[in-house]
Amino acid sequence: MIISASRRTDIPAFYSEWFINRLREGCALIPNPRNASRLGRVALSPDNVDCIVFWTKNPIPMLGKLALIDEMGYHYYIQLTLTPYGKSVEAGLPPKPELLDAFVDMSRRIGAVRSVWRYDPVFIDEIHTADWHIAHFAEMCAKLQGSTERCVFSFIDTYRNMRGKFRVMTRDEMLAVAEGFSEIAKQHGILLLTCSEEIDLVRYGIGRAACIDKELAERVIGRPIAAKKDANQRAACGCIASVDIGAYDTCANGCAYCYATSSPRTAERRLAGHDPSAPMITGYPRGDEIITDRTTPSQRIEQLSMF
Repeated sequence: MIISASRRTDIPAFYSEWFINRLREGCALIPNPRNASRLGRVALSPDNVDCIVFWTKNPIPMLGKLALIDEMGYHYYIQLTLTPYGKSVEAGLPPKPELLDAFVDMSRRIGAVRSVWRYDPVFIDEIHTADWHIAHFAEMCAKLQGSTERCVFSFIDTYRNMRGKFRVMTRDEMLAVAEGFSEIAKQHGILLLTCSEEIDLVRYGIGRAACIDKELAERVIGRPIAAKKDANQRAACGCIASVDIGAYDTCANGCAYCYATSSPRTAERRLAGHDPSAPMITGYPRGDEIITDRTTPSQRIEQLSMF
């Protein structure tokens, strides 16, 4: 079983103590995002958890806990979304120089293979032009060279909760960014990939990535896994199936482009009332919910075929 932690919130930034408690107790409850009367229960033993995939914009609060997760016998990799946007776009994040240093620190602890850089999303406006992105990408590549093997980027998707703050990029804009990023990434030995993009960028040597990546998970685990494509994701997504243990409207990073937070006030209120001892990020069950077991067995293939 692959655990996603999480597409719905930033667990390393805000809920790392809760996460460690869930690993110690061996299970977590997951609120159903569409039906509050239903919960999922997932067992979190190292025997059935093949790999944990972390998503974060700020790993600093969890850096000191990584050795403990290793000692507990879990395999994982961390996707750190790191862009050059300022407070007008990513209001709740620490200064970017601190986050760049945190990425390097993280890589020293867990290695470049398990440290995935996401430059996501790319959007264009009067300030954030293609040239602006390319110049800042070059600076960041110079800093992160040797600390990561890959950078995954994607172009912005517009969601209803963005309220018209962003526009869809033109094809020419996408190609300009891709060409510029490709040349710079090659100079610094960083593999450049896109995520969930329909546009074909093979001409620039840019392949397609998956956030929940089968090949990367297998490298981290050291075993092949019998994993299938996640049928719940959009067609362009290459992710394998996983169980997400997060909850929407609980991230206080304050990113203007976020699809997982409909109300910053709701997220801040839930964070303020968060109990690290609770079985869910959002607290305790009322008691009348229907609880469904979401645990799946390990997908590791322990015996290699001779043929």
